[in-house]
Amino acid sequence: MGLSIGNKILRKIVKNEAMAQDPPEIYGWRVYLLACSACFGAMSFGWDSSVIGGVIELEPFQHDFGFTGNPKAKANLGGNIVSTLQAGCFLGALFASPLTDRYGRKWCLIAVSLVVLAGIIMQAAASGNLAPMYIGRFIAGVGVGAASCINPVFVSENAPRSIRGLLTGLYQLFIVTGGMIAFWINYSVSLHFKGKSMYIFPLALQGLPAVLLCACMLLCHESPRWLARRDRWEECKSVLSRIRNLSPDHPYIVEEFREIQDQLEHERRLQGDATYWDLTRDMWTISGNRKRALISVFLMICQQMTGTNAINTYAPTIFKNLGITGTSTSLFSTGIYGIVKVTSCVIFLLFLADSLGRRRSLLWTSIAQGLAMFYIGLYVRISPPIEGQSVPPAGYVALVCIFLFAAFFQFGWGPACWIYASEIPAARLRSLNVSYAAATQWLFNFVVARAVPTMLVTVGAHGYGTYLIFGSFCFSMFVFVWFFVPETKGVSLEHMDELFGITDGGPAAEKGSVQGGEYDAASEIGKADQKSKHVEVSV
Repeated sequence: MGLSIGNKILRKIVKNEAMAQDPPEIYGWRVYLLACSACFGAMSFGWDSSVIGGVIELEPFQHDFGFTGNPKAKANLGGNIVSTLQAGCFLGALFASPLTDRYGRKWCLIAVSLVVLAGIIMQAAASGNLAPMYIGRFIAGVGVGAASCINPVFVSENAPRSIRGLLTGLYQLFIVTGGMIAFWINYSVSLHFKGKSMYIFPLALQGLPAVLLCACMLLCHESPRWLARRDRWEECKSVLSRIRNLSPDHPYIVEEFREIQDQLEHERRLQGDATYWDLTRDMWTISGNRKRALISVFLMICQQMTGTNAINTYAPTIFKNLGITGTSTSLFSTGIYGIVKVTSCVIFLLFLADSLGRRRSLLWTSIAQGLAMFYIGLYVRISPPIEGQSVPPAGYVALVCIFLFAAFFQFGWGPACWIYASEIPAARLRSLNVSYAAATQWLFNFVVARAVPTMLVTVGAHGYGTYLIFGSFCFSMFVFVWFFVPETKGVSLEHMDELFGITDGGPAAEKGSVQGGEYDAASEIGKADQKSKHVEVSV
């Protein structure tokens, strides 16, 4: 009875063709638990990036780690400490693809959880020494960066197609949930802790998601699509049957299993036993694959150039620049910011990702984010807050714009980029595509994390130019999505090749690839696939 009620609610929330056709049993608790287990790796990133932004504002931390000198010198030191994690993440993302293809998604996630824990222990034990702080953040970053590649792949390979956007988007939800928890931990320690424990406690507690990732993944099965690629067909079908909550001979399982077989057979016919370098060449020399890789990479660049992680990491500093006084007050405002992000992400995943779609969500939020950033920048330029005076009405509107920006980001550019990167590649290129996308994300995350504290000091009075730069990027992202990004909601992973113009004839038969915003899915996918022929791919 509970299952039928849950399915009725899900069918009212998610509106796509696949939801109407697929059996209700596949939406059982196992697939949700599996997705949540893997996404604790995402929580590690959200927790770490958010906790450090508050920790570097705490007086004991600044005293112990030598935050002295002029504001620019302090900003440089803070940027160095924060951005070391992103540097490690970049390295971890590059190494993740060959490792997860060889050893599997499950065991690689378990391994990276232990790497993250090792780095966090070093951070918590640094006690005023910069060297172990830098090394610990770099090591933790390697684990977090690797997890950022493996998590979306593992979830997308296990998710039913009708709610793949929702489940893959849980990656972003866990990021913002980890960030929200970290924000409130920072606020609580500023009130109730004294001395070194003010920063040691939050630094140590960020290991909790890594512990949960390790424990939960030990209880999960390997990805059925990875098992298929290793020719472990019996295990593949058994795992598929279990997570779909259907018998192995059910028509849905038989059909999905056949699609996996056909896709893998087609790839092997084209590539044989391809090496890592063969796959890399395949990705960049075949037009349909290259388009998907470039879409994934540019989406991640755009995601970071919205400025979202600048606000996530340096939220306490930014709130102070807008007139919020006192460390505890700015940390409290940051906690509210975290709640807004989590709530907005939940709304997107439930009501927009698999109903409104990925493309439309990216389009309207590009404009909305740009408007919010421009208002903040113009307020700081025209009527900046004056120290010792209360925040003017225009300042409160700017604070609201910070919260609106957080909501707009979670309605589109936060979850949708990870959904696209993990679902559009061919099966043999999925981990490699996500690896490139994640590495790009971490590279530009590093650039933003390193540059923003200095920008807030040097780019115009009160750093107003920082907001105008990010707002301009937001507006330009609308143009990119309009011309180059198609809709993918409801399309099965095995039919992404056809969506991007690669047919059974192989590379030589490519035609009708994604060219722009006006895109006719029916002509690309054809009418052979009854389940996806009605999917809308144009605005």
